[in-house]
Amino acid sequence: MPGQDHSNPVARWAVILLGALIALVGAVLTFGGGWLLGLGGSPYYLLAGIGLIASGVFLILRSVLGFWIYLGVYVATLLWALWEVGLNGWALVPRVIAPTVLLMLVVLALPVLTGRRRAWIWTPVALGAAALAAVAWVGLVQSQTAPAYPDGEPPELRAAAPQPPASPGGLQVGADWPAYGGAYTAQRYSPLSEFTPQNVGDLKKVWTYRTGDLPSEQAKGKYAAETTPLKVGDSLYLCSAKNILISVDPATGRERWRFDPKVPDDAIPYSASCRGVAYYEAPDLPDDAACKTRIVEGTLDGRIIAVDAKLGQPCADFGQGGEVDLLEGIGRTTPGFFAVTAPPTIVRGVIVMGHQVLDGQRRDAPSGVIRGYDAVTGELEWAWDLANPAITGLPPEGETYTRGTPNMWTTTSGDDELGLVYLPMGNAAVDYYGADRRPESNLYSTALVALDVTTGRPAWRFQTVHYDVWDYDLGAQGTLVDFPTAGGDVPAIVLSSKQGDIYVLDRRTGRPLTPVEERPVPIAGVEPQNLSRTQPHSGFHNLRFPDLTEKDMWGMSPIDQLWCRIQFRQAFYEGFYTPPTLHKRFIQYPGYNGGSDWGGIAIDPTRGVIVANYNNMPNFNKLITREEAKARGWVPIDSPEASGGDPSAGVPQEGTPYAIDINPGWRVPFTKMMCKEPPYGGIRAIDLATGRTLWDRPLGEARKNGPFGVPSMLPLTIGTPNNGGTVVTAGGLAFVAAATDDLIRAIDLRTGETVWKDALPAGGQATPMTYEVEGRQFLVMMAGGHHFMETPIGDYVVAYALPPEGD
Repeated sequence: MPGQDHSNPVARWAVILLGALIALVGAVLTFGGGWLLGLGGSPYYLLAGIGLIASGVFLILRSVLGFWIYLGVYVATLLWALWEVGLNGWALVPRVIAPTVLLMLVVLALPVLTGRRRAWIWTPVALGAAALAAVAWVGLVQSQTAPAYPDGEPPELRAAAPQPPASPGGLQVGADWPAYGGAYTAQRYSPLSEFTPQNVGDLKKVWTYRTGDLPSEQAKGKYAAETTPLKVGDSLYLCSAKNILISVDPATGRERWRFDPKVPDDAIPYSASCRGVAYYEAPDLPDDAACKTRIVEGTLDGRIIAVDAKLGQPCADFGQGGEVDLLEGIGRTTPGFFAVTAPPTIVRGVIVMGHQVLDGQRRDAPSGVIRGYDAVTGELEWAWDLANPAITGLPPEGETYTRGTPNMWTTTSGDDELGLVYLPMGNAAVDYYGADRRPESNLYSTALVALDVTTGRPAWRFQTVHYDVWDYDLGAQGTLVDFPTAGGDVPAIVLSSKQGDIYVLDRRTGRPLTPVEERPVPIAGVEPQNLSRTQPHSGFHNLRFPDLTEKDMWGMSPIDQLWCRIQFRQAFYEGFYTPPTLHKRFIQYPGYNGGSDWGGIAIDPTRGVIVANYNNMPNFNKLITREEAKARGWVPIDSPEASGGDPSAGVPQEGTPYAIDINPGWRVPFTKMMCKEPPYGGIRAIDLATGRTLWDRPLGEARKNGPFGVPSMLPLTIGTPNNGGTVVTAGGLAFVAAATDDLIRAIDLRTGETVWKDALPAGGQATPMTYEVEGRQFLVMMAGGHHFMETPIGDYVVAYALPPEGD
């Protein structure tokens, strides 16, 4: 009979439970939506919540009115979502996906609600509509994550010249890759052209080498092998995460020798990382002398190690038995506080050494002194203590280098002809409070400083942030190029920064070759009287995105998106350079990973193209009082109360009034997803002559990312966080891993399209390199993973090549 209820008890209870779920979601949205509206936010969540409560109640009563109310809320949600974000596939996820799933369930409940058998006809209709919606969404996402061209189509690029100009760093890239950035120019460009967009799809893995350096139980959660190997002659040289030096056959991956400096686990600072080593040939030693050619590295426990490049044995004439103690003159420290993670730069026979000082521990941290050592003997040539320039060697007995000064933790570049080495400087020992810094620290922090490598004296400086209280220290290695101007090519250095600005400077003088404008910035927070009223902005190019708004908040559902909107409205945010605050969270955008971090940029000097991979994430921070920090147990790494020296326990900033609570990437507490909508990272091609964007695209797939830390395995480009750099080749390709999807990919330099990719056995947070053996080109990548990037840890060095002719 019409209207008779043919549903079984299980179906009826299922509908009741569905109604209860929808009513519960409605209650959450109503409460949170009212809260958000009170903060000046969107009224949608309050109105939608009330509608869902009504729908849920009627579903519990098994009234078909529950279906119609839900359908009305759903249609209104679609209209609101399209009004807020348009056809932005990833932005639609929290607004539409969960409501669509609930709609399917409500449709399936129709037979119970109407009591009619024929209502089941809606089931295939609902499932078909869901499938079509999923297909449409995937197509929408993929269309929006394809490369974007400002002029509407891929640009025409100059043809690559057969060979690049001679390197002013004294090393030549080609069959070899003799320095971390290729050469000390750090262009990360190879003139090899065997790999092209047309044949790179045939690239195959030809060998895999394992270093054997994996974390012990004590070191778990602290590994981040970021090595870029060198290739010189018939050998490939690399360092493992804990500084084991290794030589392998570049054609086969067979180990030739290894030297283990026995770095202890307690020396690991934030990460066990060795980004690379340096190669040096001593010009005055006989060809058959021991250590005529040598491999040099800095270690996590504060040493310089030099070994024979052929045999892997320590160089007896270097320091004390092949090593130099970098802790001499440093004074009070503790394992993990002072470390070297970047490869050295050797210019005019001088090893230039900076080091990492663990961030945020105490104001009187170990000094950031920069030193130069003779590459043959290991003798100290000079020291640059920026706060005490009278110290040019070791400090007088009983004294130390000036404590708490900015350090230089990343990689330098060098010009052998000019005799200059270019230091991307970090910040003073405490990043987020500066009232008691020395004037010299404010002068040199977050600045590019050119040092005369023969004297260790500054030749010039260019500061990218004044009075830095955002941890915007310079992480990227500067890149040396001949920059085209109306008056001809000028020797230049191109510098990318965490805040996204890219600067072009005359590397002889530090004078900007492109416009730099001082613009007003917000003045507020705990020390408004000290902040700089203006900050430099590059007129050449920047990698920044527009300031955040409430609609940029994200999540996997309306509930976590609502939570992020409430947090956004509660936080202090006045746009770029919002100062640190005490009584509420402040939003730092970009966050301290960039923009551009230590991976830096690559430049094809023959085509005139810059390739920059970048991050696009905020930090959600808050200063806390000294009393609260003490209550949380946040103490410096060298305090007796410190348990194992774990810096993740908090950022104490001892010696200042405030510690800092940092939420990097700004994550939702329950789903662990980020509050800002994707993309979180991308890669961009930029015209070197004009700074104009040629193409831009998100970098990284969603396959290894998902809510609650569960990989989604979706092969959809979302744009993930990335750490590591890019290599470009004369064949017209850019090779990059870096993203959290554990993929290495080749990108067509002209179009920005991925033309090849392969899954790595662990995370690819490093920079690839390329070389040639007997006319065959190889691509090599360290797959070591990264604890902070939450990628799998490994010890793999992977090589790719095209099949030999005839195969």
